[in-house]
Amino acid sequence: MRSSTSAKTLTPWQSETVVAREDRPRLWWEVVIVLGLSLGASAVYSIVNIIARLTEGTPLANQSATINGSQSTREWLDFTYQFLAIFFDLFAVALVIYLLWRPGRSTFRRIGLDFTRPGRDVLGGLALVALIGVPGLVLYFVGRALGLTVNVIPAPLNSHWWTIPILILAALRAALQEEVIVVGYLFTRLRQLGWTRWAIILGSATLRGSYHLYQGIGPFFGNFAMGVVFGWCYTRWGRVMPLVVAHWIIDIASFVGYPLAVAWWPGLFR
Repeated sequence: MRSSTSAKTLTPWQSETVVAREDRPRLWWEVVIVLGLSLGASAVYSIVNIIARLTEGTPLANQSATINGSQSTREWLDFTYQFLAIFFDLFAVALVIYLLWRPGRSTFRRIGLDFTRPGRDVLGGLALVALIGVPGLVLYFVGRALGLTVNVIPAPLNSHWWTIPILILAALRAALQEEVIVVGYLFTRLRQLGWTRWAIILGSATLRGSYHLYQGIGPFFGNFAMGVVFGWCYTRWGRVMPLVVAHWIIDIASFVGYPLAVAWWPGLFR
């Protein structure tokens, strides 16, 4: 009777079982292919980028990285390129949702990417924003002061009428990519491969930090810490939706709020 009661309290993530030994090579290949087509490739490029930055002779504090920059001098092409980039990046999210699909069991319910608990998900997301967002901004300034973080140049908000909507979509793309792939998908597969809880959390957090290395050493540690907190929350809640909400809000603040802050207080961000 005790085991039945404890089973009912398990989150969907906790109920995943380790696969047979003969099935593990196939799962490993699947994980490698998924990451190679998505954020794993971004991590490799970021590692190469930080090596290039550290060996070029210019201090990191004097270098810059542009986020969401213009793709063309012609407005309609700029919009088209940016929209298509967001659209096709989401196919990697669709791929992992398909790979986690089982007959009779919704992937969305399996990883908690649904609207069954909107109130709790939003509250959980806002709590994570308070826990991660403000310290993340402080860490950026500390990293700049210590010369560990490059100067992040945001996209100007007054370029076109569609700039802010595209930035909001870009923030949603990043939230879905990172939380569905690096948390929902990767946590499920690594648990099936026999990894322990903290090995999964730390491995996922390391990956999250790695693909932000193009911004410098500071953002690696900031995003690593974010990955640890988000990973721990996922193992407790069994839902990626609060993580998506939090990530979306944080990135909207970064993509839209940060350029406004730079425009209003240029001396602070110099």
